[in-house]
Amino acid sequence: MDMMQGRPFTGRTLERVKQFLASVGLLYDDGVEMTACACDDDGEIVASASRQGPVLKCVGVAGDHQGEGLAAAVVSEAVTDAISAGYSHVFVFTKPGNRAIFDDLGFFPIVQTADVLFMENRRDGAARFVASLERPADNARPVGAVVANCNPFTRGHRYLIETAAAECAHLHVFVLSAEKSDFPAALRLQMVKAGTADLKNVIVHPTGDYLISAATFPDYFLKDRAHVDDVKCELDLAIFASCFAKPLGITRRFVGTEPFSPVTERYNEAMKAYLPGRGVEVTEVPRLKAGDAAVSATRVRELLRREGPQSPGLAALLPQSTLELLRAAWPQLASHFEA
Repeated sequence: MDMMQGRPFTGRTLERVKQFLASVGLLYDDGVEMTACACDDDGEIVASASRQGPVLKCVGVAGDHQGEGLAAAVVSEAVTDAISAGYSHVFVFTKPGNRAIFDDLGFFPIVQTADVLFMENRRDGAARFVASLERPADNARPVGAVVANCNPFTRGHRYLIETAAAECAHLHVFVLSAEKSDFPAALRLQMVKAGTADLKNVIVHPTGDYLISAATFPDYFLKDRAHVDDVKCELDLAIFASCFAKPLGITRRFVGTEPFSPVTERYNEAMKAYLPGRGVEVTEVPRLKAGDAAVSATRVRELLRREGPQSPGLAALLPQSTLELLRAAWPQLASHFEA
């Protein structure tokens, strides 16, 4: 067998990769950064594996070449490439039926639903990450949680967290770590910490690589395209319930009502259906309003694009701490918002 790599492939070779993946029931993910393929003596692609950041994608082997070690060969190429790119911690989302293949390749399960198996190349990696998070000094109950992107941190986020904190002995606030937002993860985390510093029962954490966003979840292996959002939602909730809520003793999760996004509204409904059966009560908090409209990060980003960080409308939407951090970081952010 011959091996070939693309970073990523283009032109006719890319079309060949797409055709091969289609033949094994997979879609090509346009976000991949590298693809490794094994070819038979006739030059036909018989196995492939791709990488985007630390996530392996589009892993497939032709049916008549199963059992020849080709999955190991292409995955090894992709993992080696990930390590060369600075990612020692590697993940894969795949079909539950593929568990034995990835077990043999040195991956360990994080969580599994009916449709998705989420694995990593570190034994108990998720458990060790959660164990490293700051915890309250006492065992007072109840313990609550808020999970948010905070792109950026608004008065609405502050209101949700303050309301939740008033109903809990301790509140964990998880800020998504994925770099798929207008504001960098480190700045978003800094904004939340600064904006909640006076709430002494609030602990702010990054989510690391575990709690996932729609932007980071690969769906190349899902055949039922109409229910992709539902599958993503169930996986995210399963990760929260088993990896975060259970070890941290979280029994309440707080979310804001969602007047703008039907997808997020469906997520909230799914949360209310899924989490109580796992010991987590869900509380929806009405969105804070500024004038006649709900405060939203989307409105903030629109003002920034139109008027910049000195926009007089920002004061009603952002805590002073967020305004100060935003303005200080604006030289690095401006080109993004002007694009």
